[in-house]
Amino acid sequence: MALTAGMERKWTVWGAACLLLCCLPLLGFARRDEQAAKPATSASAKPVVQAPVVVNGKTIFEVGGILSFTAQARAQAISQRIKDLSEEESFNPRSIAVLDSAGASDITAGDLIVMTVTDQDAELAGKGRHALAVDYAQRIRQNLESLQKEYSLKSIILGGVYALIATALLILVLRLLGALFPKLYRRLYAWRGTYIPSLRIQRFELLPAERIAGLLVVVTKLIRLVVTLNVLYIYMSLVLGFFPWTRGYSQTLVGYVVSPLKVIGNTVLTYLPNLFFIVVILVVAIYITKFIRIIFREIGRGTISFENFHPEWAEPTYKIARFVILAVTAIAVFPYLPGSKSPAFRGISIFLGVLFSLGSTSAVANVVAGVILTYMRAFRIGDRVQITDTVGDVVEASLLVTRIRTIKNVEITIANSMVLSSHIINFSGSIHPDGLILHTTVTIGYDAPWRKVHGLLIEAALATENILKKPQPFVLQTALDDFYVHYQINAYTDRPSLMQQTYSDLHQNIQDKFYEAGVEIMSPHASMVRDGNRVAIPDDYLPKDYRAPRFRVEVEKKPGATEGTG
Repeated sequence: MALTAGMERKWTVWGAACLLLCCLPLLGFARRDEQAAKPATSASAKPVVQAPVVVNGKTIFEVGGILSFTAQARAQAISQRIKDLSEEESFNPRSIAVLDSAGASDITAGDLIVMTVTDQDAELAGKGRHALAVDYAQRIRQNLESLQKEYSLKSIILGGVYALIATALLILVLRLLGALFPKLYRRLYAWRGTYIPSLRIQRFELLPAERIAGLLVVVTKLIRLVVTLNVLYIYMSLVLGFFPWTRGYSQTLVGYVVSPLKVIGNTVLTYLPNLFFIVVILVVAIYITKFIRIIFREIGRGTISFENFHPEWAEPTYKIARFVILAVTAIAVFPYLPGSKSPAFRGISIFLGVLFSLGSTSAVANVVAGVILTYMRAFRIGDRVQITDTVGDVVEASLLVTRIRTIKNVEITIANSMVLSSHIINFSGSIHPDGLILHTTVTIGYDAPWRKVHGLLIEAALATENILKKPQPFVLQTALDDFYVHYQINAYTDRPSLMQQTYSDLHQNIQDKFYEAGVEIMSPHASMVRDGNRVAIPDDYLPKDYRAPRFRVEVEKKPGATEGTG
């Protein structure tokens, strides 16, 4: 299959992308090695619990617990005091001051003590108590000034203007997406057969251009959906962040999305090397399965042919190959599954293995027999066969069972192990180029000339539907019995599926021909005195003036006897 310059560039890009994907796990391993190379810090000291002081969605600093106050309760109390100060319109943030006393430093706002910095806080922060209190006071002052600016009329008006601008940009972007992507869909469909060629193997079309274009359109629609959701997400975050009342919701909304993503991301990054191997193995197995499915399907159709490989072998061979691929894939993926080395996982695996082994003995025997029957080519779908005492047409031949529909329209299911152990007569598969020979035997008395009997049997065969004129039917005399001769008529047919009806028609024609010729069929036994008895032929074939002969009595005179003496 010749590649154009455009296709070569596409394959080059795909190859570079695959190479990059293959290098990602190596980069992850290198990073892990660098982290492992760093000396571990001493974790002998018990960490102190701290809680963040958050005002309007912003963390100012963190504090620990003191006395009966837990870190969380202390942080909430400080946050509430700062929030109350921010809501007072006449409050001046520059009134925040630090007052030192014995054992503590108070951060005050007029007569209100916002918080107290203790020696424990200073020891935890690694600073002097007064310096830490001044630092906290400065952060509180800056936060209050920032809050006052945010709640000012100017800030609110600017937030509204920014929200209108963001809304206008959102509408513009959505309209651009609505105008761009439909054109891109039409362009992809227009490229069918040109920039998007069909994939072929010789004369067989592996993947038509229409399917490839449709797949690209689906991918493009997914990209449009992802872009639209990202635009809406950015718009909501921006608009909520423009106003002080909703800025906390904006950060909370971002946190709802970012926090789970961080947890998931860390978990995925930890498991990324194993996940990468599993994905690669599964993708390779899926596409190999699809490829061999296409190849075997075309072999079954006759589009692709191999010497000594029959088309009816395509489907069972594909099933066997698919089973082998699935088994190898499961074995290859198993070590990379989470918890594959745990005792519970191993116990379940052993239990399922034992259960399968005990419960599938007969099933495995039937599958093996089905495979053997397939490659033996004992029969095909539609063949007229006889398996033990069952005669009918094969309607299904699976790996487990064979189904036969009899001439009485009864469907019989036979296990493949029983089919393999029985003798199989295939009337359809054994047809010679001249046809299948149907034969039946009739017994005629010695009083009928054998040449005449031969001629009548051949005439009856030629008058039967589905009997071939050439080769001509022939008669064999198979036995000379005490009372009659065995005549076997042999005739050729090319329609073995109708053999029962053909036999019935042949028997009817034999009766008609023999009756028309005046030959009596008196087998198996007929004892009679010929004189005085009617012939053994139906009335329809006898002359209208036919009468049974009278009994004849003959008188034999003895020598020397006189008349009137006996």
